Amino acid sequence: MSVTSQKPSPWWTPDVHADRRPFLLARNRIQAALRGWFAARDFVEVDTATLQVSPGNEAHLHAFQTAAIGHSGAETPLYLHTSPEFACKKLLAAGERRIACFAHVYRNRERGPLHHPEFTMLEWYRAGETYDVLMEDCGAMLALAADITGASMLTYRGATCDPTLAAERLTVAAAFQRHAGIDLLATIDPDGVTDREKLATAMRTAGLRVAEDDTWADLFSRVLVEKVEPELGFGRATLLCEYPTAEAALARPAPHDRRVAERFELYACGVELANAFGELTDAAEQRRRFELEMAEKARVYGETYPLDEDFLAALAVMPEASGIALGFDRLVMLATGASRIDQVIWAPVAETAP
Repeated sequence: MSVTSQKPSPWWTPDVHADRRPFLLARNRIQAALRGWFAARDFVEVDTATLQVSPGNEAHLHAFQTAAIGHSGAETPLYLHTSPEFACKKLLAAGERRIACFAHVYRNRERGPLHHPEFTMLEWYRAGETYDVLMEDCGAMLALAADITGASMLTYRGATCDPTLAAERLTVAAAFQRHAGIDLLATIDPDGVTDREKLATAMRTAGLRVAEDDTWADLFSRVLVEKVEPELGFGRATLLCEYPTAEAALARPAPHDRRVAERFELYACGVELANAFGELTDAAEQRRRFELEMAEKARVYGETYPLDEDFLAALAVMPEASGIALGFDRLVMLATGASRIDQVIWAPVAETAP
């Protein structure tokens, strides 16, 4: 006898909503508390446009595309942003000093327990302040979210993290050595140029898979995903810092070692929660990085996104600053014990074909 799988009930059915409602009300309380936290520190909450001329220029982020139709019927491509980052930095260029933004953002090709096509990104920026201050902010927010829900521990699928403990600060190089036995900095020259063969050799020695067409970035990501990230944020949060400059995205090089950049990511219960930068304000260098990212996107996926020339122009007058993007829904998950991101989103996006 064949067994027909039954499709789950929609999120809007009363019984499903009743199960989700405690998570959703906790979400509202956490959001209100964070808004109060920012207001008490003289942050201005801003609201950025969702439609942008560029969705962002990271090779492995995928956007939703649409078009603006003029009076003549002519179409201009536009994208739903993958982050409010470009707009927030334009506001820093305009003269704002401390800003925070709860933004709905959109990422294609992403759906799972920790991923949703539309989710809420909490970003905040501090002009004239270092990214070390953002590390302190992260600790305060973990503790605040847990306090609001009455949770003694952040939890995710059996893993726990004590939000009251100071986060471990771990460099990427130290993490590669500890968890994979790889000397990462030996594969990068003093100017930040990477050596693919050196990293491939180190990975083979460590028993890790290497494909012939893997780039240095591919190999770096494999070690990070397979060996490093599964070990982070257990017992207490981890701040994984000093990413290689080749993986800096929009972060500036570290003053003490140009092989690494002022970038960190926050992990709790093995879950990546936030990505932070000491912001790069060199427009020429940022353009170079974007072009490299789009060349990689074209190689891997056969498509590219335009550069936001307005953003690159704004970098010329943007002050020194630090900024961070935190997955708000994921923070709610850990503070409430939810196991899936759609449990903490009021109205999830409709399911689509795989």
